[in-house]
Amino acid sequence: MSPQSAQPAKTLSTPPDAPRGSVVWALVITSVAGFMAALDNLVVTTALPAIRDDLGGALHDLEWTVSAYTLTFAVLLMFGAALGDRFGRRRLFLVGITIFTAASAAAAMAPGIDSLIAARAVQGVGAAVMMPLTLTLLTAAVPAERRGMAFGIWGAVNGLAVASGPLIGGSLTEHISWQWIFWLNVPLGVALLPLARLRLAESHGTGNPLDVTGTLLASGGLFGIVYGLVRGPADGWTDTIVLTGLTAGAVLLAAFVRHGIRGRNPMLPMRLFRSRAFAGINAASLLMFLGMFGSIFLLSQYMQGVLGYSPTEAGLRMLPWTGMPMLVAPIAGILSDRIGGRPVVATGLFLQSAGLGYLAYVITADASYGIQLPGLIISGVGMALYFAPASALVMGSVIPKEQGIASGANNALREVGGALGIAIMSSIFAAQGGYETPQTFVDGLRPAIAVGAAVVALAGAAALMIPTRRRTAAPDLPELDPRPLAETAAH
Repeated sequence: MSPQSAQPAKTLSTPPDAPRGSVVWALVITSVAGFMAALDNLVVTTALPAIRDDLGGALHDLEWTVSAYTLTFAVLLMFGAALGDRFGRRRLFLVGITIFTAASAAAAMAPGIDSLIAARAVQGVGAAVMMPLTLTLLTAAVPAERRGMAFGIWGAVNGLAVASGPLIGGSLTEHISWQWIFWLNVPLGVALLPLARLRLAESHGTGNPLDVTGTLLASGGLFGIVYGLVRGPADGWTDTIVLTGLTAGAVLLAAFVRHGIRGRNPMLPMRLFRSRAFAGINAASLLMFLGMFGSIFLLSQYMQGVLGYSPTEAGLRMLPWTGMPMLVAPIAGILSDRIGGRPVVATGLFLQSAGLGYLAYVITADASYGIQLPGLIISGVGMALYFAPASALVMGSVIPKEQGIASGANNALREVGGALGIAIMSSIFAAQGGYETPQTFVDGLRPAIAVGAAVVALAGAAALMIPTRRRTAAPDLPELDPRPLAETAAH
């Protein structure tokens, strides 16, 4: 690492001696890494029956093969971003890829259910370090006037990964074996390591000391909340451990907020939320993932358990929803450059809400695919319009040296929103219906999806809080240093 690359004032600049293809390489490397981390959120869900047949284990064990990844991913995201800011984003990005790839291989070779759960937890650690640094590294490599397009492509790839996890997991399990949902990550990770080392420039954030107190409070609080939400539907919301997790998590998060207000060099300064852009986009992200994750989780089961499709067939029929980010998100990035991210994000969220509301209305025990198709298309367009501008709004809502903090916080809130969505919508499903017959499944599914639609509509309302100006750096942050942006434009 050269001395110049370590200077904070160079955080967002493209090195003058970078190869002509450095921007393309940065986009490819960060998009593939983000795809790997996002994919593993839902890729296991359609493989659970095969895992149970092969490794055994009770339902409780199978649930942890999903939640072990989600929990460690969520609670360590901000810490991973802070480590990158402190010790070098490229350096920690390489560490995260290494951990994630090794844990994926361990999961594929797991001899029992307990070792699989342990490997999934370590996967989450690697993803928590790797994922938030993808955006900061991409921002550092791409000139300011081209970031909308870059974020659009990055958003398309990551949006596809989130939504297509059940399709990829089901296809690999059905046609090869469940182990290949993890083996898939290994060649990708091995290929990324030398490319990231050679093609990405090093950059740093604030350089402040690590906030150990804030890290412990945030990690403990998020762990308690997410653990309680994951276990609540299975153990009951009045279960002692569930209530303890939720209560202790809330207390620790309240202490984290207080620390962010009064602490010295906190990992997430609460003053950032004075910015309407930062507060609005994070509220929208939390609510959007709540409604979207819970809906995909239930609709995937509906297509298989009620309509009788195989995992692969169900995934293919969801392509009008899951494949739309690849087509629309780059266009959304261009639109955000021209008219600003606020109207694009808000429009996308309201469209997704409308699509989910339509599906809640037309779903029956024998609904044809044709009648579902408009809802899937509308939801897909809405999701695609959200992803790319949301990323740009997050990165533009804070000063350059705090973009790692912003990225980690936003990704953590997305993960918490996903866990919350599955817990809430599964609870509604269980209260109103069940798995006994196709009709009881639909009886539970329709009100759950309707709640998901309402929550995504609230996300759209939160997006309207964001200022309309294209550059949303908060005016109340006096330490804004314009030099990095000027240097970026010059390059």
